Amino acid sequence: MLNIVLVEPEIPQNTGNIARTCACVGAKLHLIEPMGFRLTERNLKRAGCDYWDDVEIVHWPSVEAFLSEHSKDEIWLFTGSTDKLYTDVDFGEETFLLFGRESRGIDQDILDRYSDRCLRIPMRQGLRSLNLSNAVAIGAYEFVRQLGL
Repeated sequence: MLNIVLVEPEIPQNTGNIARTCACVGAKLHLIEPMGFRLTERNLKRAGCDYWDDVEIVHWPSVEAFLSEHSKDEIWLFTGSTDKLYTDVDFGEETFLLFGRESRGIDQDILDRYSDRCLRIPMRQGLRSLNLSNAVAIGAYEFVRQLGL
């Protein structure tokens, strides 16, 4: 089972696109508060089109609540501040892929705490990051490639 975890997402269209990806691969979507929008926003619904009923969504009050509940689970954090590529690991059957905010990513203290669980998507030097929904799709489809649907 693939779990996509969004820490304090800020842009509703990204979350809508990510929900659509989750529906297509059968992933559960975890949304960690505070979010920069409400789930009732029109842009969010439009981006997810008619896929919302096909996605299981779990809400978390904080990143610490999520991490505490899943402390023994296989969690991988996507960040640009590591050398380990997302293709360098073998995902388990129950995997959590954690992605940070669009504006500033995952907090440094969490990256430090899980430094052996940090992964990056390669890109040209000097560029900051991919769009969040693109990064999630890359991670999700690597899970699918490794383990199948």
